[in-house]
Amino acid sequence: MALFRRGFVIWVIFGWLLASGFCDDEEFHRAFPIVEPDSGHTKLRLSREGLRVIERITTPIAVVGVIGPYRSGKSFLLNQLLSLPCDKGFGVGHMRDTKTKGIWVWGTPVEMTIDGQKVSVLYIDTEGFESVGKSNVYDDRIFALATIMSSALIYNLPETIREADISRLSFAVEIAEEFYGRVKGQDIAFQPAKLVWLIQRDFLQGKSVQEMVNEALKRVPNFDGDKNIDQVNQIRESLAIMGDNSTAFSLPQPHLQRTKLCDMNDSELEPKYVERREQLKELVATVIRPKIVQGKTLSGKEFASLLEQILEALNKGEIPSTGSLVEVFNKVILERCMKLYNQRMDKLHLPVPESKLEQAHDEAKIEARKLFDQQHFGRHHAKQSIIRLYEEIQKVYRNFLLANEYQSSKLCEALYTQCEDTMDQLQVLRLPSMAKFNAGFLQCNRSFEEECVGPSKKNYEQRMSKMLGKSRTLFIKDYNHRLFNWLVAFSLATVVVGRFVIKFFLVEIGGWVMFIFLETYTRMFWSAESLYYNPGWHFIVASWETIVYSPILDLDRWAIPIGVLILILLLYWRCYGRRKHGSRSLLPLYNSSHKSGSTRPRSD
Repeated sequence: MALFRRGFVIWVIFGWLLASGFCDDEEFHRAFPIVEPDSGHTKLRLSREGLRVIERITTPIAVVGVIGPYRSGKSFLLNQLLSLPCDKGFGVGHMRDTKTKGIWVWGTPVEMTIDGQKVSVLYIDTEGFESVGKSNVYDDRIFALATIMSSALIYNLPETIREADISRLSFAVEIAEEFYGRVKGQDIAFQPAKLVWLIQRDFLQGKSVQEMVNEALKRVPNFDGDKNIDQVNQIRESLAIMGDNSTAFSLPQPHLQRTKLCDMNDSELEPKYVERREQLKELVATVIRPKIVQGKTLSGKEFASLLEQILEALNKGEIPSTGSLVEVFNKVILERCMKLYNQRMDKLHLPVPESKLEQAHDEAKIEARKLFDQQHFGRHHAKQSIIRLYEEIQKVYRNFLLANEYQSSKLCEALYTQCEDTMDQLQVLRLPSMAKFNAGFLQCNRSFEEECVGPSKKNYEQRMSKMLGKSRTLFIKDYNHRLFNWLVAFSLATVVVGRFVIKFFLVEIGGWVMFIFLETYTRMFWSAESLYYNPGWHFIVASWETIVYSPILDLDRWAIPIGVLILILLLYWRCYGRRKHGSRSLLPLYNSSHKSGSTRPRSD
């Protein structure tokens, strides 16, 4: 009993799941609006109901669209292609009020295998042209949107091709010229619809449909220079060039009583019509391809996103233009090109020389243009996108110029301040040294020349030159005077050390000789200028420079530690060394303990 109940529950659940799936299929087995007109029949808006039907499709999408004049049998033709009766398919005008307002899609796609790939084929119905209460602008938008959406576009024409039909194809012609086959051998970035001229007529005056189409596309003589005729002739020429992308097909009338067509089955229809209808199905099956944008097939969500972009572009202006649609398609390409340009420019570590920045800009610009040429849409209107790309690149480049100038000024100012501080420190050396000043001067100048780059370098080079020149002049002016004072102080220090510390008589004499020479002889016989230019003084300066500064020893830095060390050694020698080794010396010393050289007793 328990097993029976369990089995019953499983069958109930399974049946519910089947019923749910069946209901889902039944729910989508009807037509849905995807594009609807506004109240004034001038602009279009998307229907979320229809978009949800499309977005649920995960396989690549192909679209078969039917366009044509009002009450030309488009909806009936679609039902025939889908093998649907009128009461279950698209609404047919003579049965009820006009159902097709805007663009409708059949909710259940036809699954096909195209080039080994599973494709969901959608069939769309469009509102007819030239109906009452609509503007030409509205018709143009419907036509433009159907042209972009479709993989195969059936232009349903009753009886013959009129001049107005050729004019209306102008937009399709522009789309084909812009998007189709830019360069042979390369992937097609955007594949337009395959145009099928479908003429429903019993008698074609002894001409084939293709002959009829070719004749309609011949140039019309325009001896009076009528601009309208010139425009239509241009369309004719473009359509003739599009010959590889179009097919002509004839379809006889299904029955004389057109108002009763929905009540008839195939056995009641004209046999010739049924035969040609099946041939039309085969033709459509051979020409449709998955919708390709940028070399990529579109799924449901991607196709819905494409519709939103196209509709936004169509609603921007009063009339649809190929240029506006090209801009929509190229928008992503432009963003990608700008991203590439920024990536190349960001590799620069600012600041850099202006020439290097300009070179990087030119190279990045060439790469961005190369990417645009590979992926852009359109041949004619793409020029506007190129102009826009260059304008955006120029804006970014100006920002890089400003950033480079700021970073250059910031870096050069820091280097200038650093050199200025270095020069100030060299001015106040404890032991003046021309060699050390020159070394610091050259090092500062070299580091500035190597590290200061960018547009601010020229300005800071002038400031740097003035500052270094002023520092050098000030140092040289003070150098000889300070050196003279240091030599006088050194001579006095030698006297003190020789007299009281080490008590070397010759050291003291040497100190007095140097002091007298500097303070007396030079002042009596030489002027200050002649002293500084005297060869003897140059010898003294060279000796001083050798002692004070060398790459190995900088006495200005180590003078105090070395002086303290020498003083300690002298004190140690003075206090302990003489006791240990006696008072014997090779040099004459001061000795106050023996005033007389003899110890003999004095005699009278």
